[in-house]
Amino acid sequence: MLLAKRTGMATFLVGHVTKEGALAGPRVLEHLVDTVLYFEGEHHHSYRVLRAVKNRFGSTNEIGVFEMTERGLAEVKNPSGFFLSERPKGAPGSVVVSSLEGSRPLLLELQVLVSPASFGTPRRTVLGMDYNRVCLLLAVLEKRLGFPLQTQDVFVNVAGGARVVEPAADLGLIVAAASSYTDRPVKEDLVVFGEVGLAGEVRAVTGLDVRLREAAALGFAGAVVPRNNLSADTPLPLDARGVASIDEAIQTLLGFSNPS
Repeated sequence: MLLAKRTGMATFLVGHVTKEGALAGPRVLEHLVDTVLYFEGEHHHSYRVLRAVKNRFGSTNEIGVFEMTERGLAEVKNPSGFFLSERPKGAPGSVVVSSLEGSRPLLLELQVLVSPASFGTPRRTVLGMDYNRVCLLLAVLEKRLGFPLQTQDVFVNVAGGARVVEPAADLGLIVAAASSYTDRPVKEDLVVFGEVGLAGEVRAVTGLDVRLREAAALGFAGAVVPRNNLSADTPLPLDARGVASIDEAIQTLLGFSNPS
């Protein structure tokens, strides 16, 4: 490390990672370096994500998306198009959400399957989202709009093996669950995002303009977003409908508010 500092050359240190995803042993290695990068990916998918967990010179929220090819790793110029390339058309329970990774917006397909429970206790299976947050949102949908999910198994998946960690995907999950339960698809050219509170309100999120610009670049015609994000003085790259509650969002996207 002294040689690297004296000569100004970049140095890569490779360390062991535990099962919990942290650097093994004392945190001396992490304190020595300026940046800690994690190279993530699923064995069954060709893409890899380079994510910073420590960065003295910038944000730790930035990511890079790469695809493993025959000639090695190649940068994915359009990650949103990559993740949406195999999206089915007219499928109930499928909703496109916008996730903001640092300054990079990613459009991801969120899939929810709701089916009658085979046993006494309904199952909740979640891939790509926080399990506890999904359970919270399903409880909001059940309490505020009367969806009888206590008798339903619910399976949640972020297509392509991606992971969504920000609350802007809340509204997409609520709409996808309602879509699957009623077997009514959401229009394919719409993107949905917004944080949902326990009262069923839709809260504002950051990065409205960059999310909508990414959606417009991929050919989406409109978006359903938090009403508090919209301003009459700000021009938007595509048509955005503001909603203040999950009731209003489901009425807008699926044409009903009561599951019965």
